Amino acid sequence: MSNEKRIYVAATRQNDGKTITALGLLDAFCDIFPNVGYIKPVGQQVKFIGNKKIDKDATLMSEVFHIGSQLPDMSPIAVPSGFTRNYILHGDVDNLKDKILHAYTRASKGRDFMVIEGTGHAGVGSVFNLSNASVAKLLGAKVIIVTCAGIGRPIDEVMLNKALFDSFGVKIIGVVVNKVMPKKYKEINKFTRLGFKRKGIDVLGVIPFVPVLSSPTIRQLLEDIKGELISGEDKIDQSVSKMIVGAMPAHTALDYFKGDVLLITPGNREDLILAAIACPFLGMNTYSVKGIILTCGVWPNEAIMKLIRKTDIPIILVNDDTFTTAQKITNLIIKIKPEDSDKISRVKQIIKEYVDIDLILNKL
Repeated sequence: MSNEKRIYVAATRQNDGKTITALGLLDAFCDIFPNVGYIKPVGQQVKFIGNKKIDKDATLMSEVFHIGSQLPDMSPIAVPSGFTRNYILHGDVDNLKDKILHAYTRASKGRDFMVIEGTGHAGVGSVFNLSNASVAKLLGAKVIIVTCAGIGRPIDEVMLNKALFDSFGVKIIGVVVNKVMPKKYKEINKFTRLGFKRKGIDVLGVIPFVPVLSSPTIRQLLEDIKGELISGEDKIDQSVSKMIVGAMPAHTALDYFKGDVLLITPGNREDLILAAIACPFLGMNTYSVKGIILTCGVWPNEAIMKLIRKTDIPIILVNDDTFTTAQKITNLIIKIKPEDSDKISRVKQIIKEYVDIDLILNKL
């Protein structure tokens, strides 16, 4: 294996901010090293590009940083539905490990630094003998663990993860504590650093919670809930941070139509729909919504549709009922996409501001 510096980014659980950290680190290291590469050896959020199964994070990094490696080398093992069952019946772990090693050799050729992104906590992938700990060992990489805010919980969870990395002889160089509420930042920054110091672990960064990074865009909602866009195509890259379910009178709902609001309502609640789309027409910009999801497969009547088509508010039609739709959105894993330029810029900024890049390099 080549002699470039490399770091493996893992997390204590899904949605802790592993991809955000990896993206920000890539950007920071691109300022320092002439040639930086990326690989996600095992990916679970899969999409087809041509006839290849590629992890979505690998696609993101490739498009944002124009890395130049072939996508199959940046995402050698993609785990679609049915992969685990098939592996249990017929799998060959040596074949999977060889595939990762060969892909890493190609992806790292000529690189000065490699960012390796894991797939959640230390044990994810154990079912097919490719846990984060075993892959980090395979690639000879030291590890950064990303965890979420708190005082006791992140320390407990990091120590649990550390036990598995230790069992594989993999060194953890430190942790990044993510999603700290601003009003608690000073306290959590102090006590997590003290708590981890007692465990002999360096805190590499403490990052405040940035709402926009956890908020889906209308485009993501459209794709993930498999809806039909019936208006507002020009505004679908706006983010929404609050969800209002249309189960109230229109005059009451107005008080909730403030900020980055998404309204979810059956298509026959025309009073709510009119209230949501009329405010901008009337110059009542205090009351507005960023998007509307019409549920139950019900279209508003044609008179309302004529008004809707005159607005630039994104409106999506789905067949599911309102409760099911709201539940699906609540359970979404928010992934940054290449077109989310504002989010990507914000990520680059916060990693440089809150993560000690020099300390990471010193520990490598």
